[in-house]
Amino acid sequence: MNKLTKTARKLRKESTPWENKLWYEFLRNYEFPFHRQKVIGNFIVDFYCSKARLAIELDGSGHYSAKKQAEDKKRTELLNKSGVEVLRFSNLDIDKNFYGVCTVIDKRVKEKTGNL
Repeated sequence: MNKLTKTARKLRKESTPWENKLWYEFLRNYEFPFHRQKVIGNFIVDFYCSKARLAIELDGSGHYSAKKQAEDKKRTELLNKSGVEVLRFSNLDIDKNFYGVCTVIDKRVKEKTGNL
């Protein structure tokens, strides 16, 4: 087992409250399967739907610095180049607009899979 796979397993066991909310209240039983803490190339994404080639990233306060935002942008660009679209939401989005987040995810998955 490689280092990223071990890290992904650890992250699944130590999910944030926002990741747990999105997983248990929406993605876990979603009609298109999502995986938690999925290794894609040299990255681990919070959630991934292979059918739609869509990654979902939840960003906490650690993602608000200029340095981290630049890293996230580069990471998103690299994932996009490999054919993976990334949707980013803040933890505040999960707290204040959970239904809206779920609606955006649902719409994008259905657009990408041709199931509108």
